[in-house]
Formats: sequence, C-alpha cells, structure tokens
Amino acid sequence: MGDIPVDLAALARWMDGQGLGEGPLEEATLLGGGTQNILLRFTRAGRTYVLRRPPPHLRKNSNDTMRREARMLAAIADTDVPHPRLIAACPEEDVIGAAFYLMEPINGFNPTVGLPELHASDPAIRRRMGFALVEGIAKLGAVDHEKAGLADFGKVDNYLERQVARWQSQLESYREFPSWPGADGIPGVARVAKWLEDHRPKNFIPGIIHGDYHLANVMFRYDGPELAAIVDWELTTIGDPLLDLGWLLATWPEGDGTAAGAVGVRPWDGFPDADELVAHYRQFTTRDMSHIEWYGVLACYKLGIILEGTYARACEGKAPKETGDMLHASTVGLFNRALRWIA
Repeated sequence: MGDIPVDLAALARWMDGQGLGEGPLEEATLLGGGTQNILLRFTRAGRTYVLRRPPPHLRKNSNDTMRREARMLAAIADTDVPHPRLIAACPEEDVIGAAFYLMEPINGFNPTVGLPELHASDPAIRRRMGFALVEGIAKLGAVDHEKAGLADFGKVDNYLERQVARWQSQLESYREFPSWPGADGIPGVARVAKWLEDHRPKNFIPGIIHGDYHLANVMFRYDGPELAAIVDWELTTIGDPLLDLGWLLATWPEGDGTAAGAVGVRPWDGFPDADELVAHYRQFTTRDMSHIEWYGVLACYKLGIILEGTYARACEGKAPKETGDMLHASTVGLFNRALRWIA
C-alpha cells in the first residue's frame, strides 16, 4: 500500500467521525482517470467507496476545485442528471493533506477506452448513446441553479462578453515560455476571435455548465446505451449551458471516429452526426438555439487555447514533447474546424 497517495489511517478516523462504517479500509485500489486527480476505490464494512482528491503536487486552485466539485454533486443530488452520488465531503485540508470527497462507485464504462460487446456490435445502440449524451447536458442545463443553492457559484454578469478577452489573455500568457513559437502557429486565431465578437448572442438564460463535456468525461451503462454518470466536474460553474453543447460539437468525431482532443470511439458508425445532436437537444430545452454555431466556435477557440498551453510548456521542456505536439495538433484541428464553420 506504499504507493497509495492517501493516509488511510487518517481517512478511517475521519470516516469514524462521519459515521461511515467501522473497521479497516480494505481493497484500496487506484482507478485510472482522464485527469491527474486521484481516484481511490476501497471498501469498509462491506460498502464500497471512491475517494477523489487533487494530485500529490497541488496546484494553487486544487483544493478549491475539489470543494466546488463536491458542492455541485450535492446540489444536483435530487435531480435527474446522471452523476456520481456524493456520500460525504471534507473541505478541510488537514485530514489527508488536501480537500476530498467520497462518492458511490459508478457501474459503467468510458466509451473512449473501448466499447463492450453489446455496444460494439450494434449501431442502433451507438446511435442512442449519442442522443443519451445530449440529454445529459439538457437535463443539467434545465436545473434551476438558484433553487439548488448555487446562486453564488459563478459570475453570470457579462458572461458571454468576457469569453474572448479571457481566452485571448490566456493565449498571451504563454509568451512567458520563450521557446513557444507563438500564436502564429494557430490558424486563423485572430479571425475566429473577431467573428466571435461580431456574432455574440445578445443574451442568455444562466444555468449550470459542466465545462468540459465530451465522450471522455461520461460513463455509460453496461446493459444498454444510457448514461451511467457525467464525471470530471473540475470546470463546473454557472454560465450559459449552451456552451456545453458547443463543447460537444467542437470535440465530436467526424466520419472516421477521430476527433480533436483524442476523444474518438471505435466503431463509430451508428453515432448521430453533429446536426442530429443539435436537433435532439432542441427537443429538451426552451433556450434560444439560433446561435448554436457560435457556441461551437467558442468551444473550439477556448479548448484550442487551453490545449496550446501544454504545447507552450513542452516547448520549454516543462511537459513531454510528444504530448505537447499531439495537443498542438488538436489545437490546429479545432481552429480549422472553427474556420470551416464561420466560412
């Protein structure tokens, strides 16, 4: 157990205080995840738990992110949004060295890792998986965030107006890495920014957004095409929920099942195309969908700039070169997609 990055004795004492079972913590196993956050599965007194905590080398906002995730999962506990069920949260950092929470294990699979035989053998099941994915964010966007106690969870004022400038400044910040070749390596970055400013929707209805919604951040049920849970809530906030749909469109595989950001699925035939995703979402919302392409372009812009950050660090030797090159290629792909959409 020396490689378990959690003080199990301290965790057991904290669980005692919460009335969560008794006796030793057993079968502690690290789960692979799409993020650097730590997921630890263990059992106590016959019940299985999953602990989520930040990575061992904390970033400046790691503990706040954990506290926000736990608060969001608590807020949507009584909704129809598929999500990991929160058991208990520890906002304090002095128990195991970081804020953490415990959740129920999810009985499901991530489709980007591989499809079980049931899903791999039936295009009709894959088609329904795509629509179930859309319904997940439609349900999330329909939650009344104020009634859920999240009125102060995000800055709604000028949310859309702030987006381009926010990410432009993020891109500019990469100049701190002198070996980064600069934004000239990203096709159409200024053109996309101008288009976004010129075509921005006039208003929106605030709601909960997941913030990073794509095929790699969900789990599906083993017994059919429905969602088991939406996972990785690190970027959740209050904003314009249509951005989650835009994010899905920006990352949605085309034709052969490959996609920007490495969220491809095999086999791909059967999955709906992007237009079908939008049409399906429209059935579940009262939001104005007339500017949905704007949200897709914004998602390409935002995600492309985020991924370019790893490339900038890699240029400086602060991230693996292979990873940086792969993510830069994803950035280029995202901006080329945006340019096609605004042509």
